[in-house]
Amino acid sequence: MPPKSTNSQKTPCQQCPLRGLAHFREFTPDELDFVSRFKTGELSVDAGATILVEGSHSAHLYTVLSGWAFRYKLLSDGRRQILNYAVPGDLVGLQGSIQGEMQHSIEALSPVTLCVFERDKLDQLFTRYPSLAYDLTWIAAQEERILDEHLLSIGRRTAIERAAYLLAFMFERGRASGLVSNRAVLPITQQHVADTLGLSIVHTNKTLRKLADRRLIRWQDRGCLVLDDEGLATVAGWEGLPETRRPFI
Repeated sequence: MPPKSTNSQKTPCQQCPLRGLAHFREFTPDELDFVSRFKTGELSVDAGATILVEGSHSAHLYTVLSGWAFRYKLLSDGRRQILNYAVPGDLVGLQGSIQGEMQHSIEALSPVTLCVFERDKLDQLFTRYPSLAYDLTWIAAQEERILDEHLLSIGRRTAIERAAYLLAFMFERGRASGLVSNRAVLPITQQHVADTLGLSIVHTNKTLRKLADRRLIRWQDRGCLVLDDEGLATVAGWEGLPETRRPFI
């Protein structure tokens, strides 16, 4: 079962650490006041904990405040496809809020703190705060653009291009959201990489060794150390994320 949220609001929205990052747009005073009332508390989960379960009905939406998480779907025989990774500022559970039943599961990749919002109050955002409603639409459209790139990677990139793209993508998103510095460890296992890229664990291991031989990464017990994110992007033929300020709720 998904963990239950706490009732206390530990981080006032006015003091949100994400607001100081250049990656995110500013709120107007009215928007900030609404989001402060929209937020009901915070939820802290350990790495490996399930946040939302496919097929369940969630009463909440969550914005990632700190840490990494990932969305995935399971086949009946237990095979897993990781769809995307969530970083601070990302809204998770949106599909369940609008359609009722969750269409995927979400798991914490590292210790994660989430801002908790009641989905029943989502209509107030659309009726009273059109700028925030636009932001929500932007977030959904951005998710679709990211999935387009992931699909291109799985469908057309070679194994080494896929792996290079994934690691460069995660590094850039982590850096923009304040999770990583110029050289940082991504908290993923080779199984996570395999489940994202649609490769066997043996093929994944061989592919990652090729990137390590080029001195682009170094695999460690606690994750992947990115040594050259620009080199990874070059191998993948990926131009990187657009340098625009993005909204968050």
